[in-house]
Parts: sequence; structure tokens; C-alpha cells
Amino acid sequence: MRGRRLRTSLTVTGLAAAALLTAGFTPAVTEQPGYRDPAAPVPERVQDLMSRMSLDDKLGQMVQSERVAAGPQEAAQYRLGSVLSGGGSAPEPNTAEAWADMYDEYQRAALATPLGIPLLYGVDAVHGHNNVHGATIYPHNIGLGATADPDLVRRIGAATAEEVAATGIDWDFAPCLCVARDDRWGRTYESFGETPQQASAMSSAVTGLQGERLGGSPSSVLATAKHYVGDG
Repeated sequence: MRGRRLRTSLTVTGLAAAALLTAGFTPAVTEQPGYRDPAAPVPERVQDLMSRMSLDDKLGQMVQSERVAAGPQEAAQYRLGSVLSGGGSAPEPNTAEAWADMYDEYQRAALATPLGIPLLYGVDAVHGHNNVHGATIYPHNIGLGATADPDLVRRIGAATAEEVAATGIDWDFAPCLCVARDDRWGRTYESFGETPQQASAMSSAVTGLQGERLGGSPSSVLATAKHYVGDG
């Protein structure tokens, strides 16, 4: 979980300051900028950071790139806010250790920029950490929906989060809460079932991935309740 440690406010603050110094940047003032103060209210930190950002900084933070389109240095150069490993996008070799090392490279590059804004790294871990060789793979949503067991889905989400967190990743693009109604559609397997009530019940996967509070444990990863508008 080496990459995961970069997510905490205090550690990010310390590493960002160190990265600025080692990269040759000289702070304009001796005191710590307000946005780096983990004890300050979040709105104040946001306002302070926004006041220091250029238009290019702001545009970059609104962009997400696929991993193959932007390496760590490109992501830092353009101040990208997030990077995604979509289906089949994996480092070489495709091992948990290589994933963690890749994540750390991206994060070190992001923290070495003048403002030191960490990036978010996302992955499509939709039925287990399925992009990683050797990860535990679970039935897809159509099979889990057939169990009619929301607690089982929650526990699978928690188990998936442990393996995602172990590779350093912050953000999982799951669960898919679409309501598929036409079996001829090629992605029906991504749906828990054909009723909104069933999809709602299986949103327990969100709690499994994030825990009762996002960031409340080392294995907590950001979930995404996706595809429920106009999908299926």
C-alpha cells in the first residue's frame, strides 16, 4: 500500500514540501500556504488554493487522461487532475507491485509541481480488481443480482477495495447501477437486474468499497455509482 500513504493530508503536505525543495523551487514566503494546512477549514483551503492557480492549472485539474495517453511527466506537465486505467490498461509486468510503483511515479511527479496538487488515479475494478493479474475475480453484476443478497455484494465490494488499495489506486469506477431492460444489449451483464429497486439495493457495493466513511480505513477507495442515467 505504498502509494496509499500519499493520500493523507499530513503526508501529502510533507511530501509536497519536500518535492518542491528537491525540485529546486523556492517558496515565495516562509510560512506554509493556507491550502497546505490540514487544520484549516476545507472551504478556506480551497479558496486559498484556487487563488494561486493559473487558468492552465484549473483546466488541467478538470481533465482525466487514459494512462497510455499520458505518462507521469506528461500528467504533471499539463497539471492533470486524474488518470484512468481503463479496461486492459495495465503496467508491464502486470503485477500488484508494478501497479503500486506506477502509481507512486505519477504521484511523485504531481507533488513536484509548483502547487503540489496530488492526482486521483482511477481503475475499472468492476468485479474484483480485474485489470490486475492474480486478483480475485467475482461474478459480474448480473450474477450477483441473482443472489438477491445486498450484504454479499457489500462484502465483495470491501474485498475488492482491499486489493485495489494494495496497488495504491484511489478511485474505483464501480458499481454499475444501470437498469437493463433489453437482453439483446451487449452489456446487460453489467446490470444487477431490470428493476430500480434491485439496483438500489445492490448499491451496498458503494459502502463496501468506501467503508462507512470514505478514507476511514487504509482499504477505503472512492466508489462511482455509474451508468444509471440513460443506460441499458
